[in-house]
Amino acid sequence: MRDAAGAVDVLIVSLGSTGGLRAADAELADSLRRAGASVAVASATPPRTVRTLALTDLSWALAARRVARRELARHTPRAIIYSSTTAALLWPAPGAIRFDAPAAGNRPGRHGLWQRPLERRRLRRASLLLPLSEGALREVPAAARRIGRELVLPVPIEASGVEPADRDIDAITYAANPRKKGLDRVLAAWTAVRRPSEELLVTGVSEQDLRRAGIELPEEGVRLTGMLARNEYRALLRRGRVFVCAPRREDYGQAQLEALADGCMLVSTPAPGPYAALSIAREIAPRLVSEDLAGALRIALDDPPADYSARALQSLAPFSSATVDRLVTEQLLPRLLA
Repeated sequence: MRDAAGAVDVLIVSLGSTGGLRAADAELADSLRRAGASVAVASATPPRTVRTLALTDLSWALAARRVARRELARHTPRAIIYSSTTAALLWPAPGAIRFDAPAAGNRPGRHGLWQRPLERRRLRRASLLLPLSEGALREVPAAARRIGRELVLPVPIEASGVEPADRDIDAITYAANPRKKGLDRVLAAWTAVRRPSEELLVTGVSEQDLRRAGIELPEEGVRLTGMLARNEYRALLRRGRVFVCAPRREDYGQAQLEALADGCMLVSTPAPGPYAALSIAREIAPRLVSEDLAGALRIALDDPPADYSARALQSLAPFSSATVDRLVTEQLLPRLLA
């Protein structure tokens, strides 16, 4: 409980630049509350769209600093968690940093010219490093890593509802940031192997986003759903047979993990980055993870492994809400408030 002076145990500075990040921050806040902590969430206001990644990160970092300063004027937190290294770049006060990938990994060359050196300083000063995966932790510069200051804290992944008797959606993909997600490669593979009755649903992206990315949808066999509410999107996953993707880089892959949880087979190309679902997909059905995306798609649709869904759920046990809650209660909260 907060006292009259506005004291709170944990302040989460939420960048929320994607739906997945917003959901992850909400999940973390709920988990901390279940552990007995009082939590305030400071959500950054989305800035206007700019042309380069360097300017985009600057705009979001400024937005995070503004909202953090505002909330620090209202509350006196015992600990702060910055959600993403971008949110921490211009922080008004040190804290823990939770991240899917550091700029050291996903902002090469000119795209991370100013972010990478500043990020190294922030990571060294952070009270805790909270990567979503072991792969994300491996991308942290060695100088910023210290034993006892690191805790891998994944986003909870659970099935979203009862699996229907019949899966009536042939294939589905999530294409926010369509070039990075490789939507053009997915569409090329789908066009090459689809049969006349089959349809691919493209979610998470608008017609304007596709035009901006220079991507055109085929005239047949593909349907754009536009932006969907989270419950609507997960309902589509429960009806899907295959989730297909070809990311040029994957910083975490929450959409793929959710697809596995809701019973979709994951067909994917290999990708650089801390792609959490990739090792799971390879272990369950290695034929469905291939540079030959078209061939893997046809295998999934024509010759699906009989036990795929059950094995996927077993592999997702480390991502369960119960497991994450235990990490938060037994390891995260005591270290945050020490």
